[in-house]
Amino acid sequence: MKRILWMVLMNLWYVPYGIIRLFRMAAHPERYSLEERYALIRQIDNRAIKGGRVVIQGDGMDRLPKDDGFILYPNHQGMFDVLAILWLLDRPVSVVLKKELQNIPFLKQVFACLGAYALDRSDPRQGMKVMLQMAEDVKNGRNFIIFPEGTRSRDGNHLLPFKGGSFKCATKANCPIVPVALLDSYKAFDTGSVAKQTVQVHFLDPIYPEEYQGMKTTQIAELVRTRIEEKIQACEMEKTE
Repeated sequence: MKRILWMVLMNLWYVPYGIIRLFRMAAHPERYSLEERYALIRQIDNRAIKGGRVVIQGDGMDRLPKDDGFILYPNHQGMFDVLAILWLLDRPVSVVLKKELQNIPFLKQVFACLGAYALDRSDPRQGMKVMLQMAEDVKNGRNFIIFPEGTRSRDGNHLLPFKGGSFKCATKANCPIVPVALLDSYKAFDTGSVAKQTVQVHFLDPIYPEEYQGMKTTQIAELVRTRIEEKIQACEMEKTE
């Protein structure tokens, strides 16, 4: 919470302008292109990160598929995860969020601009409907972020099990799957401090449809989890050397 307040204070002159533009676009997203809406969200995101004294170290952006229509699957450490990814991506990407977040002021407007989908984890039928809608969007060239753990890990850089169901969208869209390893993202908002923090974002080699055809979604989930875990362990070993 301290860092969020610091982000606002460091951008006090920009806040009214940014909020007005955000609410205007969110109220009538059909009047603006996805690129225009995404550019505004990234502008807000970049100012928040700079003001919040967080440094994003990213690599692997050159590994991303050349064509749009892919899904990013990062490990989930907290609210800062999406901010860190957006900092590095100049191509529009949306996100799947839990239903409980969709009506929170400001977040509601951000998600409206991104064209995000809200998932009701207590309703499997609604979840499948969302996955089918997303699959169609991905086929049409949209990119998404899905957190396969389903909820944030509260154990630092350690991963929770990945849910196979979160990969149904990718298999139905027959699209590239991009594992993303996040390190120390939880420190941005969970340390109760505004001390400078560094967050690492690693885009790993995409897994293309021909590689996962014939695999069960649970097997794909374990494959993606293993690659992310190996990358996190390698990065943590580098820290200690």
